[in-house]
Amino acid sequence: MLAHPRRARWHLHFTPTSSSWLNLVERWFKNLTDRRLRRGVFTSVPDLIEAIMTWVEHGNTDPKPLAWHAGAEAIITKVRRGRTTLAQVKSNTHH
Repeated sequence: MLAHPRRARWHLHFTPTSSSWLNLVERWFKNLTDRRLRRGVFTSVPDLIEAIMTWVEHGNTDPKPLAWHAGAEAIITKVRRGRTTLAQVKSNTHH
């Protein structure tokens, strides 16, 4: 079904089961907080909104794609290690 010619423009990407697109949204808000909001002093809600909108507009003028640096195998290894640790913690606490 995915090999159908009408789906030639589709690209499948590996996403670990413990991950989601929300991680990207969380990262965006972290960048906003770290790079703009923590440095600012806002005396009103309109000032805060203006600062956020200016930051967004600036980011949209020269957008940079997110570049994943970890390969699928490295991610899977970390997920397995985390699940093993979690299972040990649960068994030690009898939960």
